[in-house]
Amino acid sequence: MFTFFRRPFVLIVLLIVLVASAFFFLTPDAARSSSVQPEQEETIVAVNDTADTIPVSETVPVSDLPADAETMLARKQVPILCYHQLRNWRPRDSEMARTYIVEEENFRNQIKMLADSGYHSILPDQLYDYLLHNKPLPEKPVMFTFDDTNLDHYTVAAPVLETYGFKGVFFVMTVSLGRPNYMTKAQVKELSDAGHVIGSHTWDHQNVKKYTEKDWPTQIEKPSRQLEEITGKPTEYFAYPFGFWNEAAIPELKKRNIKAAFQLATSRDANEPLYTIRRIIASGYWSPKQLHKSLINSFQDGK
Repeated sequence: MFTFFRRPFVLIVLLIVLVASAFFFLTPDAARSSSVQPEQEETIVAVNDTADTIPVSETVPVSDLPADAETMLARKQVPILCYHQLRNWRPRDSEMARTYIVEEENFRNQIKMLADSGYHSILPDQLYDYLLHNKPLPEKPVMFTFDDTNLDHYTVAAPVLETYGFKGVFFVMTVSLGRPNYMTKAQVKELSDAGHVIGSHTWDHQNVKKYTEKDWPTQIEKPSRQLEEITGKPTEYFAYPFGFWNEAAIPELKKRNIKAAFQLATSRDANEPLYTIRRIIASGYWSPKQLHKSLINSFQDGK
C-alpha cells in the first residue's frame, strides 16, 4: 500500500488536494463567498429603493393629509340644525311659515334637551378639520346654525346657547343689517367677539342657481368684505339661500375664499362634499323629543 503513495503521479495529486483544502479553510469568509456577493448587493438596493419610494400616505400621519371626496363622504355626519325665526306664533302665520318659526319656550327646551343629553356644540372650523383631516370631535357633536340675521338670534338664541356653554353659527344677510327686527352691525360684532361664528348668507337672499356673472361680486364678495370689516375676521363659510345650490356655484365660492358651504337636506355632491354640507330645519312643530329623533334619523349614515 505504501508503495502506491511513493509513485510521483500520486504524490502530485495529493499535493494539489492539500493546497486547495488549505486555501478553502484558511481564507476569510468574504473571499469564500465572493461568488454570491452580487446577489446580496442587489437585495440591499431593492430594499433601499422601496424605502425611498414608499407612498406619502404611508410615511405621513393620515390626519395631516387632506381627504378626498370619497373619504369625506364616508365619515359619520355631524348633526346640524338650521333655525330661522325664534318667536311665538301669531294668528296670521301660515301652516308653512310655522315650520320655520320655533317658539321661544320650545327653543329653550330643545337646547336644554340637547345639553342634558350630553351633546357638545362645534363650529365650522372643527367640522372642516374633521372632514378634511379626520381630527377628533367632542362626544355627541352638534352644530347650531341661524339664517337671515333675525334680531331674535341675538336676543333669544345667543343667551340660551350661552346658558349651556354652546356656540353657534350666524349666517348674515347683509342687506338687512340695522333694519327693524334684524340685527345691527354692533350686535353681529358682539356675537363674533363672544366666540360665535359669522358666515355669509348673501346680500339679499337671492337664489344662487339663478346668478349670472355680474351677481357674484354683489351677492358674495361685497357681503364677505362687509362682514370682515364688522368682525375683524375672515368670512370663510356660506349658507345657500333656501338651501338651493348647483355645481356652477362651487368654483365661484372657492374663488372668493369660501372654505365650505351649507345647504339643507338634499344629497351631498359626490365631488364637493365640503360645499354641500347637509343641515335640517328645526321645525316649529317639533317637541324636544321629536327634534332628537329627527337628528338621529337624518344623520345616522353617511349619505
